[in-house]
Amino acid sequence: MISEPELAGEFDGVDTREVVGGFDEEPGGEPRPRPPWQWALGGAVLASVLWAAALFVYGAGEQKPDLNGYQLKQDPCPSLRLKALGAVIAPREPTSKIDSALLRDAALDQIQCSIPLRFLAGGEQAGKGWFTGYTVGIAVALHKKTDPGAEFEAGRRVTDAGILSEDQVQTVPDLGDKAYLLTQDNNKAELRVLDGGAVLSLDLSVYTYYKGDNQDETAVGDGPELPDLSLYRSAMIADMRDLMSSLKR
Repeated sequence: MISEPELAGEFDGVDTREVVGGFDEEPGGEPRPRPPWQWALGGAVLASVLWAAALFVYGAGEQKPDLNGYQLKQDPCPSLRLKALGAVIAPREPTSKIDSALLRDAALDQIQCSIPLRFLAGGEQAGKGWFTGYTVGIAVALHKKTDPGAEFEAGRRVTDAGILSEDQVQTVPDLGDKAYLLTQDNNKAELRVLDGGAVLSLDLSVYTYYKGDNQDETAVGDGPELPDLSLYRSAMIADMRDLMSSLKR
């Protein structure tokens, strides 16, 4: 039979503490917490997992818009042909000065210009009577830091003259990412295109004026009826495609 002193000797040097719930527990004493480095390691792992999950759900932050090859190295307005509109209405006026404004910035490159077409005579005498005039407006904005898609969609009915009704805005398929044709009440039609970070606009406006010895238009009767600009939809789309191609060369 083993005596008590001998039994006690069998366990000399043996740690009889138990590990419970992640704490080292002294018999009859309070739990002892893990070393601080173990908690720090666990927190770092958890933070990495949460960061990876957020990256998966929300992405790696806002990406710069893709300009799809568009560049504004120079003013495109002087060399823009407007071949389609020139064929169905009149060619651009070669003697008119093109007023344009080119902006180049780290966040945005932008150009705006107005191009007159040749006047169409409506009177019997050359150089006198009523004339019909057309003007083509061009605007290009290349957004290099922020995506213009949401604002383009939100402002699809907004014009300088006010907000158009839904039936005045038509979707144009197979042109950029999104495209709309706006028919305004002030004898103006506008084609707007979103293509990546590029926003392009081509508008067509028409007006009449009287030229002759008598400058009082009310004394010479009514002028010619203004044409329906929706007739030139295909020509506007064709010249827009030409503009888009010219900015990628």
